Amino acid sequence: MAFEILDPRGRGSNVAGGRYRMSFLENLPAVEQFRSEEMNMVQLIIPVESAHRSITYLGELGCLQFKNLNKDKSPFQLTYANQVKRCGEMLRKLHFFREQISKSGLCPSDGPLLEMDIDFDDLEAQLAEYEAELQEINANNEKLQRTYSELSEFTLVLEKAGMFLSKSQTNMVAHQTEMEEASYNGDEFVDSPLLLEQAGMSRQGRLGFVSGLVPTAKVVPFERVLFRATRGNMLFKQVAVEQHVKDPVLSEMVPKVVFVIFFSGDRAKTKILKICETFGANRYPFPEDASQQRQIMVEVSERLTELQTTVDAGIRHRNNVLITIGYQLEKWIIWVKKEKAIYHTLNMLNVDVTKKCLVGVGWVPIFAKAQIQDALHRATLDSNSQVGTIFHMMDTTESPPTYFRTNKFTDAFQEIVNAYGMAKYQEANPAVYTIITFPFLFAVMFGDWGHGLCLLLATLVLILREKKLGRQKLGDIMEMAFAGRYILLMMALFSIYCGIIYNEFFSIPFHIFGPSSYRCHDLSCSDASSRGLVKYRDPYPFGVDPQWRGSRTELPFLNSLKMKMSILLGVAHMNLGIILSYFNAKFFANSLNIWYQFVPQMIFLNSLFGYLCLLILIKWCTGSKADLYHVMIYMFLSPTDDLGENQLFWGQRPIQILLLLLAFVAVPWMLLPKPFLLRKQHLLRLQGRAYGILDSSDTDSFDMERDFDVEHEDFNFSEICVHQMIHTIEFVLGAVSNTASYLRLWALSLAHSELSAVFYEKVLQSAWGYDNIFIRIAGFAVFACATVVVLLLMETLSALLHSLRLHWVEFQNKFYEGDGYKFNPFSFTSLGEENE
Repeated sequence: MAFEILDPRGRGSNVAGGRYRMSFLENLPAVEQFRSEEMNMVQLIIPVESAHRSITYLGELGCLQFKNLNKDKSPFQLTYANQVKRCGEMLRKLHFFREQISKSGLCPSDGPLLEMDIDFDDLEAQLAEYEAELQEINANNEKLQRTYSELSEFTLVLEKAGMFLSKSQTNMVAHQTEMEEASYNGDEFVDSPLLLEQAGMSRQGRLGFVSGLVPTAKVVPFERVLFRATRGNMLFKQVAVEQHVKDPVLSEMVPKVVFVIFFSGDRAKTKILKICETFGANRYPFPEDASQQRQIMVEVSERLTELQTTVDAGIRHRNNVLITIGYQLEKWIIWVKKEKAIYHTLNMLNVDVTKKCLVGVGWVPIFAKAQIQDALHRATLDSNSQVGTIFHMMDTTESPPTYFRTNKFTDAFQEIVNAYGMAKYQEANPAVYTIITFPFLFAVMFGDWGHGLCLLLATLVLILREKKLGRQKLGDIMEMAFAGRYILLMMALFSIYCGIIYNEFFSIPFHIFGPSSYRCHDLSCSDASSRGLVKYRDPYPFGVDPQWRGSRTELPFLNSLKMKMSILLGVAHMNLGIILSYFNAKFFANSLNIWYQFVPQMIFLNSLFGYLCLLILIKWCTGSKADLYHVMIYMFLSPTDDLGENQLFWGQRPIQILLLLLAFVAVPWMLLPKPFLLRKQHLLRLQGRAYGILDSSDTDSFDMERDFDVEHEDFNFSEICVHQMIHTIEFVLGAVSNTASYLRLWALSLAHSELSAVFYEKVLQSAWGYDNIFIRIAGFAVFACATVVVLLLMETLSALLHSLRLHWVEFQNKFYEGDGYKFNPFSFTSLGEENE
């Protein structure tokens, strides 16, 4: 076990502790790796006086993942719990300032994030002063704004309600008289006695009224409830306000109506006041005398002018305070977030019994060891500590985290693999091959170089504007498209390539590589689809001959071609997965997996489906008419029968018998030997431990016996046998189902081609057959919309999901365990992302 003491006496450093910079890992050259970076567990013994600065420098470096050594402690028992709480409170205040700046329509300063010499206690006190000042200003402004809104509404009531006050009183008396007469004449009024009572009261006293404003949306239910509550013994007058009114309570602009309610009696008044309160109607006193109305109007106008001046002064003062805060707001937020992250990390370290140093444990990539030592050395110098940090490597049996260096191109492909499961430490990384195989299998299903060009143009827009788009808030769908822009780029390029092979451009064939190799059977014919084709020259140089389009044998030919091609690609893809399992077993020195997993799996898969691929290639090369379905079926049912016209090469029958025997032998080869060999290895290991116990001291013997019992309990032979049986059955059945699953390449390619042909022939060509220009334009519009929505969006998503399924299930299950965990170093780079 090696260790180093970082000597505090050494070369100087001009790096300040508060500097915010990009992570060291972010600046490394990034290429997709076949295996993850090698990791080591390290232990740090940091003096207390340099602990804060050491963690700061490690956060700037961003290449050390700390382990939490205080999981068993509650948050209140941690050493730096109070500092974390204070940082959280400071962040709350800073977010409050940001909200206030946003509400005021101001913009925070976008100045550079320069190095700042900030004291924690001073900033905390300063933020508390700013918050208290802003809360006081806001409270005063809120009161003034409410008073101003109330006076504004009062002005509207004085203006609108006075014009019909006297007229409404007269109408109310007439209304009551009519109801009284109706009740005496025998009309059907349910509440006629009460109406008579109210009418008698109106003769003895004057009518009362209530005036105010109510939101327009509540006028109808407001009037209905008033009518029912007073039993019709009231008169409701209203007039709409032309402009929206700022509500004193809600502080929002609301459309309102000025109302006046005439009534008689105290009971009616009590009910009306309660209903006004329920509906949020603001009531205002209204003098009956015209001279008093004019006097109040003048006083209210003067008061409004004074309030407006006071409110404007308060807003200017608040804006000045917010501008002062906004100049450093973003710097403060980043600084406080960084401090909170530092103290949170310090809480993951153990405090030594002497309380003079902190002990931390973590994972670090081997290539970053020198940089970490340099950062700790600089922290010791800058904190004027007399004792250096002790940094030493630890031996452990714990599985390290997995870290792959990526760049903006390879990151999206790595995330596709990580979505299935994080690679186990040093396990083969499927993302290396996914960069090519994923977009290629997509293109096999999507192959049309016209659609590929459209996809390429859309992707180039995302790539060329990536800096601008990366700073914007995009929708969920656009976020996914932008994150996978380089995946889309590769998909578009491969789609163009496969489209040229299929010779499809929006389902239209082109003679790109010269004239066709076929012509009509009859030299005088013009319709190849009815007369048939004959070959008269060398094969077409590249891809599908354009003359197949529209012929009678187009569909059978393309079906056969794409189906056989899907089988070839699928078997090759699965073989690649099995070969990668060999490299995994070889790297981890697991000879059992090589001889009893890799070898029988290769034999079984290639004895059946590898042989089928060989037959397909021979048939293509020789032009044989053999029925491959018949060959494969009778290879199992009647392996000794004569092949007849289905024989493709000499010695085919004995080779098929041999391959069939190898496939049958491969099944017990995978199933039986491995569990017994594992049991034998376990017994030998236990026997070696037993000898070690006899030669050790009493204390050591007790520990080794305990380990002996634990290992003995952990090994379960029956469980291993069941697991191996499941794995064997899964592979044997999966070899068939996985091969059939790759036929989706054929099915989706055919569906894409036929859909494209339907849109072209039934929509665009049909519309182009008319002489009317409007029908042609409409037909082209329908064709363009169908192409974009169905073929470029829905078909792209469908092919992408199917390609994803082929990689996760058919390819990665051959070798990829994906039970690791991601390397997550302590780094300040995420602070800027959280702040956006």
